[in-house]
Amino acid sequence: MQFSDEVLIRIVIFVLAVCGFMVAKHIRRHKTTGAILVCPIRFDCHTVVHSNYSRFFGIPVEILGMFYYGVIAIFYFLSAFMADTVPAAFMHFLTGVSMAAFLFSAYLLAVQIFILKKGCSWCIVSALISASIFILASI
Repeated sequence: MQFSDEVLIRIVIFVLAVCGFMVAKHIRRHKTTGAILVCPIRFDCHTVVHSNYSRFFGIPVEILGMFYYGVIAIFYFLSAFMADTVPAAFMHFLTGVSMAAFLFSAYLLAVQIFILKKGCSWCIVSALISASIFILASI
């Protein structure tokens, strides 16, 4: 079976979204259990994910991330099998949502660097996933 480039991109976006969901879920699990979130590259994830910037309009950003990645995963999974029937306007809408998520991730990275002066490797991975989804969705 041979897939078109468009279908392969949608499958890659689906896989990235599942990975993003798992990262956000990992952060959420540690926050709700009170377990220390250990960063693989010796950053201070615990401080970052418990900062005043870890909520947006009262919603924990990892919940927003899980929602975003979950929606993207579902829609790109379905669109991979229905590539010819998905309206272009809907795909443009998903690209716009991905752009908003990318910009929000960039904002959160800026907060880590310039305001908190602390880093979170899990958050950086999520931002890279978000950027990758946006880039691939824009192709």
